[in-house]
Amino acid sequence: MRREVIRFLRRGRPVELKGFDPRTTLLDYLRLEERSTGTKEGCAEGDCGACTVALGRVREGKLVYEPVNACILLLGQVDGAEVVTVEDLASEEGLHPVQAAMVKNHGSQCGFCTPGIVMSLFTLYQHAPRPVSRETVNDTLVGNLCRCTGYRPILDAALEACADAPADSFTAMLSERAAQLAAITDGRDVFVGDATSFFAAPASEDALAKLYANHPDATLVAGSTDVGLWITKAMMDLKKIIWLGRVAGLDRIEYGNDTLSIGATVTHAKALPALSGIDPDLGELMRRFGSAQVRASGTVGGNIANGSPIGDLAPALIALGATLELRNGATTRNLPLENFFIAYRRQDRAEGEFVRGVSVPKLKANEAFRAYKVSKRLDEDIAAVMGAFRFTLEGRTIADARIAFGGMAGTPKRAALTEKAMFGASLDDASSWEAGFAAMAQDYQPMDDHRASAAYRSTVARNLLLKALSEIANGASAATRLVGQREPLQAAE
Repeated sequence: MRREVIRFLRRGRPVELKGFDPRTTLLDYLRLEERSTGTKEGCAEGDCGACTVALGRVREGKLVYEPVNACILLLGQVDGAEVVTVEDLASEEGLHPVQAAMVKNHGSQCGFCTPGIVMSLFTLYQHAPRPVSRETVNDTLVGNLCRCTGYRPILDAALEACADAPADSFTAMLSERAAQLAAITDGRDVFVGDATSFFAAPASEDALAKLYANHPDATLVAGSTDVGLWITKAMMDLKKIIWLGRVAGLDRIEYGNDTLSIGATVTHAKALPALSGIDPDLGELMRRFGSAQVRASGTVGGNIANGSPIGDLAPALIALGATLELRNGATTRNLPLENFFIAYRRQDRAEGEFVRGVSVPKLKANEAFRAYKVSKRLDEDIAAVMGAFRFTLEGRTIADARIAFGGMAGTPKRAALTEKAMFGASLDDASSWEAGFAAMAQDYQPMDDHRASAAYRSTVARNLLLKALSEIANGASAATRLVGQREPLQAAE
């Protein structure tokens, strides 16, 4: 049994759609079909936030509204969700509290970006713990660019609107909307189209494996934060799309004694607290991962499977010794994550094979980890260099090292010679680190591009190794960070 329509809620009413082009974005549907033109197209790549809308989904028994970039989100991905746009916020009683605060604080000038900003703040209004800090507002608005206001009045509006507990019409309707979503949700596979062109959303792993085996030329989509740009920027004519967002079990997080297992469709937002539990640097890395919109849609498996040499997660997970799990038909296999990346945009993934998840070892008492992302902007930017380091210590001596970088080669890559050179180095003797610095020049020959020169990347990579060693050696007294000091490592005797 399969369903040949997608279903979602719009203004309290269920909507069923069939026969749409699998490449149709949510933004195009809203503006061209529904004529809800408050949602704007700015960059068409998920960076500026003018297209931000909210999707309501039931998460762990509670209806949650999350911001998404409608310009790159595929229409089929709203199956089972409530779609909320800026036109829906005001009621007969007047403007929504976020809108009213924006007006009062003069948070809008030209107005083009305002609908997206309002929708991001709407999601903050719904769920942020009170009181809301300025830092939380800043994190919420990272994915919303405004050229006019300088942001201060927008921040003031957010702090004012979110000062008290939410009390809008959406809050009053949470239970009713959750029940409506439950009514349109089922366990059937979704297949809209025919064998030559379709949007599919399997409901189980077995169904996914069978469908992908029959259509290995299909494009797998998780969050569409990358594939969406293939459509809007590269103008690729994707005929067959398989969305993984409905596959039961791929969104699992399992906490073992020694490992953390993360399913392929776990979003970055959901993975953030889990990875933070391994090390604070992972939490900071995830906080800077794109924007709130990207973190709500993008997935751990997608970030790995697209094979980008500048993806944030892969170097950190490689340094930790992560293992990838893949499935092809009824067969599964595991391999070290670093072995998955063969060459630029080439991975060790057979026809019809997909990523199931990744297992990440937790740190032992005598292991120290550091991860650093260097980019032109602090937030919502692609790394010029991403470095991750895990050192195993015997007292104050390095007994083992795992070092990985992104942005230094055509793939995320371990620094094998540097690791070897660091064996036996002393945290108390900085001169013993020099062999590692010298070896790094042999491990990597980076390229020049518009993000950074090869010389800059080489210098930064060396300095990140120095930074990691200095922090581990000197603990909180190592003044290597502008904000946020770490406690010194308590090495096992």
